Amino acid sequence: MVTSAPSLMETRPSASVRHPTVAAPATGAAVAPAGATLVDIDQLDFFYGALQALHGVTLGIENRKVTAFIGPSGCGKSTLLRCLNRMNDLIDGARVAKGMIKIRGIDIHRPDVDVIELRKRVGMVFQKSNPFPKSIHENITYGLKLQGQTNKARLDEVVETSLRGAALWDEVKDRLHTSGLGLSGGQQQRLCIARALAVEPEVILMDEPCSALDPVATAKIEELIQELRTRFTIVIVTHNMQQAARVSDKTAFFYLGKLIEYADTRTIFMNPAHAQTEAYVSGRFG
Repeated sequence: MVTSAPSLMETRPSASVRHPTVAAPATGAAVAPAGATLVDIDQLDFFYGALQALHGVTLGIENRKVTAFIGPSGCGKSTLLRCLNRMNDLIDGARVAKGMIKIRGIDIHRPDVDVIELRKRVGMVFQKSNPFPKSIHENITYGLKLQGQTNKARLDEVVETSLRGAALWDEVKDRLHTSGLGLSGGQQQRLCIARALAVEPEVILMDEPCSALDPVATAKIEELIQELRTRFTIVIVTHNMQQAARVSDKTAFFYLGKLIEYADTRTIFMNPAHAQTEAYVSGRFG
């Protein structure tokens, strides 16, 4: 069974130095309650070269809740999402100029943080489904094999558990050794979610995961998000106001790289504090 991790960061020895690294949950460790702040973003300024994409963003993301980032194109919501597992590190000139992001109290930009482990604990599902050109089984086990897992029984167990977690097992259990590229668009996206679940993350980031899907496939992804929220912290970027209202507990509205408002989703859509928020969620701009 895939479980959400009670501890995101720990120290472990590496030669003579001890480095904080993203780690698997410790057996018997206490699980933080749903609603406790898991990710703290404090006064974050982020740049792509000379272009400032985020301006002083401060918010707390709650454990085992779904948080939606909304706002017009270019407002910084996807940039912030990618900051949470340092995917922006892969872009030349991208940098945090000020502020910090802490996960369970550890600054993820500390030089001794293991970025590979961070991305394992903070998984990501992209806008366009990106299964590997391998079998369904190999897609799920790829990350585990990179970690050195070779036990076939264990790998088979993770494949079934992950596919069940992504509500895909019943649809593909008889063709696990056929290409993942042969699945429908919606199935491919759920395969990518299953692949993320296989390494037992604590946080799942979703960057417009339904934008390329039809309404039926979108509904399945939304149902899956509702099921996963009891075990994982989920952050989703979406342009779809109705989707944000349906799936999220908290919503953050961004405009021109600034966080305009962050509150319970019902408050954002029914009684926003800012006129700009109201104009956006009511469709008057964006």
